[in-house]
Amino acid sequence: MKQKHFIDSHKGVTFLAVLLLMALYDQWQNPTAWVYLGLHGTYGLLWVLKSRLFPDRQWEQRTNLGYGLVIWGGLTLYWIAPWLLTWRGVEAPAWYLAACISLYGFGVFFHFGADAQKHIALKLRPGLITGGLFSLSRNPNYFGELLIYLGFGLLAMHWAPLLVIALFLAVVWIPNMRRKDRSLSRYPEFEDYRDRTKLFIPFLI
Repeated sequence: MKQKHFIDSHKGVTFLAVLLLMALYDQWQNPTAWVYLGLHGTYGLLWVLKSRLFPDRQWEQRTNLGYGLVIWGGLTLYWIAPWLLTWRGVEAPAWYLAACISLYGFGVFFHFGADAQKHIALKLRPGLITGGLFSLSRNPNYFGELLIYLGFGLLAMHWAPLLVIALFLAVVWIPNMRRKDRSLSRYPEFEDYRDRTKLFIPFLI
């Protein structure tokens, strides 16, 4: 099996997991729970669609069942946010809901837009991608993913989802970005590209 089979299956069932939590804690009348379902649930379904239409090559690697279950278990940490939200019956104010939805919207733009650009660009002309979203950051897809998870993680109004995001940032995202930089350093123009862009967050980091 490939790594993407475990990742896609987990993200695909997130919609059902959130619905189950809403039922377990009787949160059918809670607008914040429904907003969370709309954000995290649709993100999971969009991920599965993206995986079919313009897959990321790093998730095409084959893996065994043991490591696949580790991936599945790790991703389940993201379900801490909906559990906290539904268990505690969190109801966020309207302005807070709008802010979280806005973060999610910008995140989807950067994350899926960058992955689509990369997929098409490498098909047409393999090599270093420096234009479009990649002119703002060397990893606009990870920046978008950060905004996405902040968008629905903040809805729990608890520190734990932020700790999960920080954990993935330190253990998975940053090492992957560094690894990618080392791989791209084989291109002569990479040094100039690196000097005029940020690793992660446009204009900042």
